[in-house]
Amino acid sequence: MSDPTQPPAPDFATRDPNSPEFWSERFERHFIPWDRAGVPSAFRAFAERHRDAAVLIPGCGSAYEAVWLARQGNPVRAIDFSPAAVAAAHAQLGAQHAALVEQADFFTYAPPFAPAWIYERAFFCALPPARRADYAQRMAELLPAGALLAGFFFIGATPKGPPFGVERGELDALLAPHFELLEDEAVTDSIAVFAGRERWLTWRRRG
Repeated sequence: MSDPTQPPAPDFATRDPNSPEFWSERFERHFIPWDRAGVPSAFRAFAERHRDAAVLIPGCGSAYEAVWLARQGNPVRAIDFSPAAVAAAHAQLGAQHAALVEQADFFTYAPPFAPAWIYERAFFCALPPARRADYAQRMAELLPAGALLAGFFFIGATPKGPPFGVERGELDALLAPHFELLEDEAVTDSIAVFAGRERWLTWRRRG
């Protein structure tokens, strides 16, 4: 998705977002327009209401939210399958919190705790549409009954990606068999690449 406020994309060698190299090349060349270099306000508001929740963050990138949660006292583990993304996260977190971030594939990863909350931040829209059913199934496997899938979803189809937008009806059809929608809120402080297209959604795992 083109954005006139962003510099043009470099000519990357890797074109497949299913590959860790796709993301590593972008981190290594500092082309990460999805990285807000901070913590969104909707995330803060939600996290402050769930201070004791154990949180898993897939596709964490630079992992700003992971250190914020750790400082608040939440058990947290963040993962990314790109080595360069994990290196960026470790540099940002510092030695004290580096162990919070692991290099791992979300679809096979076993977290060290049962998550009470999985935080969605630009992970679903980074996946090619063919992986969406896998995403829904894996979320259902990882979250016990009553646990939450909550975060930012990029709504509306896009001709190409990433980010890959999703029509709201498709998203609901994917998640509704396993989850009940609890919250649906507008997002007012999106970064440019997501502006006007994000919703904060909270889904509860059905029993």
